[in-house]
Order: sequence, then C-alpha cells, then structure tokens
Amino acid sequence: MNIMNTKGQLQNDLKKAMLNQDAERKATIRMSLSAIKNAEIDRGRELEDSEIQAIIQKEVKSRRETIEDAKRAQRPDIITGTEAEIEILETYLPQQLSHEEIEALVGEAIAEVGATSPREIGQIMKVLMPRVRGQADGNQVNQIVRQLLS
Repeated sequence: MNIMNTKGQLQNDLKKAMLNQDAERKATIRMSLSAIKNAEIDRGRELEDSEIQAIIQKEVKSRRETIEDAKRAQRPDIITGTEAEIEILETYLPQQLSHEEIEALVGEAIAEVGATSPREIGQIMKVLMPRVRGQADGNQVNQIVRQLLS
C-alpha cells in the first residue's frame, strides 16, 4: 500500500465496489470494516494499521475454517463464495511468505534459541511469531517447526 492506511483503502474500495455494483466485494469489505469498527469501539480508540491487518488476518482464518466445515458438510456452494471472500481480503494483507521462506526463518529461530527437541517449540514460536505476523498462518509455522525439530 502507498501512504494510505488499510482502513482508508478499504473505505475507498467500498465506494468503488458500490459504484461498480460489485455485490460480493461490497459485502466482504463491509464485514471487514464492521469488524474493525467493533474493535475500535471495544478499545475506545482508532486502531493502528498493524491491528487492522491482524483483524483482516483473523477474518481470513475464520473463512478458511468455514471452508473446512463446508467440505465436511459437502456444500460446494459455500466453498466457492468463501474462497472469493478470502481472495478479496488477502489483497489487504502483506504478501504471504512461501513455504521455503518460512522454513528459512524457522531455521534461524531454531539456531537462535539453540533448540534440539520438540519440547522447545514454545521458545521457538515465541521468537518466530513476531517476525512472521501477518505474513504466515501460525498453524503452518508450527507444523514446519515440528518437522524441522523431529
């Protein structure tokens, strides 16, 4: 993103979606703005961009869980719509790290902590998560840590 923050970008894109009569994009952005607004009300202040990114990340994670549930329920109609929402939301998140990039960061964190066994996963995650926040799913990072330690 350029100088405009994520919330401003969402608001501008909502206006564009309304003008273009893009119902799916409009609904998805409105849900995100609503989640941001609720968080601002809860905290009693405007959110910083990193906090907004975390909310969008949470929205994506929630939709991925919805897709898993829809697969179990054999509901392809829900899966398609939800995947489209994830695509829209991901445009507001930083570029996601590749599997190889995560592995490299995990390797650095393991060396930094001096970990040798799976019992030290907590220490590694503590060092690693601030570095990958918003750029990788915590579950995926955890799986890679487990693989490299075993």
